[in-house]
Amino acid sequence: MAATDWVPWAILGLAAFLRFFLLGIKPAHFDEGINGWFVDQVVHNGFYRYDPTNYHGPLHFYVLLLSENLFGRNIWALRLPVVLVSIACVWLTLKFEPLAGRTVTRIAALAMAVSPGFVFYGRYAIHEVWLQFFSTMFILGLLSLWKFGRLSDLWYAGMGLTGMILTKETYVIHVACAVIAIPVLAVSYSLRRVPDAKPAQQAWTWVDLAMVLCVGAAAIIFFYSGTFFNWSGVKGLYEAFKAWTQTGAAGHGHEKAWDYWFKMMGPSWETGGNNFTAYELPMLAGLILCVFCQKLKNLSLRYLAIYGVGSLIAYSYVRYKTPWCIISCGWPLLFIFGAAVLLVRPKNLQKVYVAIAVLLCLSLGRSIWLNYFRCSSPTEPYAYVQTYNDMFKLTRPLLKLAKRDPVYYHLTGHLIRSSVYPLPWVLGDFDRVGYYEGGNMPANLDGDFLLVQEDKIKDVESKLKGTYYTDMMVLRNYQEPSKIFFSAQVFKDLFPGRKPEFVGNAQTPTPAPTPAATPATTTPVATTPAATTPAKTP
Repeated sequence: MAATDWVPWAILGLAAFLRFFLLGIKPAHFDEGINGWFVDQVVHNGFYRYDPTNYHGPLHFYVLLLSENLFGRNIWALRLPVVLVSIACVWLTLKFEPLAGRTVTRIAALAMAVSPGFVFYGRYAIHEVWLQFFSTMFILGLLSLWKFGRLSDLWYAGMGLTGMILTKETYVIHVACAVIAIPVLAVSYSLRRVPDAKPAQQAWTWVDLAMVLCVGAAAIIFFYSGTFFNWSGVKGLYEAFKAWTQTGAAGHGHEKAWDYWFKMMGPSWETGGNNFTAYELPMLAGLILCVFCQKLKNLSLRYLAIYGVGSLIAYSYVRYKTPWCIISCGWPLLFIFGAAVLLVRPKNLQKVYVAIAVLLCLSLGRSIWLNYFRCSSPTEPYAYVQTYNDMFKLTRPLLKLAKRDPVYYHLTGHLIRSSVYPLPWVLGDFDRVGYYEGGNMPANLDGDFLLVQEDKIKDVESKLKGTYYTDMMVLRNYQEPSKIFFSAQVFKDLFPGRKPEFVGNAQTPTPAPTPAATPATTTPVATTPAATTPAKTP
């Protein structure tokens, strides 16, 4: 043990702690609710029906299905796979040591471990972390093939490319930037040569390459075909790009200026001057240091600088921008941040280490503040389309009753408002919940619980006959408030000493049906609403 180098383990341990600690502190995000609903459809249909207009590959949903089957249908199980993949991204960063050097890779890995964005989105059940993981694997394989030419490097590159294709259509940006970076690197090398730039002799054969291609193709066909139950999904491999390019050009409610990523990284005032961002200072420092990449005597680091800048330019050009994309386009810049130790003279090295330590401490402090104190605040740009803690006003009493006695999963509920995600997934085990929007309402409004949009409250209250505890809530920003109604008969034990705030217009309120008297075979009130593509919802 004394001979073991504990620094990498300490970095991974810190990354794991920051990502696991209080994982359920923030409510399910809108996109998490959508993704959870897709998993429910896999259970219902027996396979994932790939939709090319959804802009997301199938792998994530099958992994979420596995996690929910192993650990239950809860927010921890939904987020666990992405948490593990986010930690694996830090591990992959450490794997660059033979290419970029020990000090550089450890600084980069530590910056990733404590970064506000990498931690924040490493605690979300969304696709972007998978894209970061597989793009990192792909680049690691390419650079290692050049440097060492091993069979394992070929598998890294092949499986990295396969994973990107299975994750998100934006893989084409990363593949294009990786390819374009090669001739740019050749120009850089011709202007200033570096030692040991000759490519290594390749230790793999054409048979090995064929095996990698066959395994990758088989995985792509297996998942896109809905595990062979939906062969039309394979056509989505090319059909998706028509819809995706239109969305990227138009923005569809997510239009951002070209300098959006720079504002996310560095000092910037957001939300009318009420919030100071400065999320990714090490990443911004790495971007600035890319100007001096010609001074680096390491070809891999030059390539990472070119590839990182190219990816950032590509993502800046696309009008459609969501903040979580910063982790998939910005990770190469962390290596250049670490390469600062290679750009200075030995007499100034101590000052550089101090500057790096200060930036990492600021990043850690910002990460703690964001992830544990401000994770659902509307003034935090990273908390984008984030569900408010107000959601717990509705879900906690329901889940508390259901955990006390599973018969309460048969409570009758009416959610009368538009855009209710992530509630359809959070309340997915409640089989008598109806979702009504566009003016639709149930014939009998009285239920065990209701959620009513602000402009429909008066209409609903005029028709209710029961007695209810009430509260107001806002599901997320840019939405009008809603009113919660809990049947006093059903929820009286959860609100001891509290008088019902609403009494219906009947002298003898019609009692809501008790769960124990409800037959288990009764048809649900309404079906779960059709999924809305996350990218189209502001």
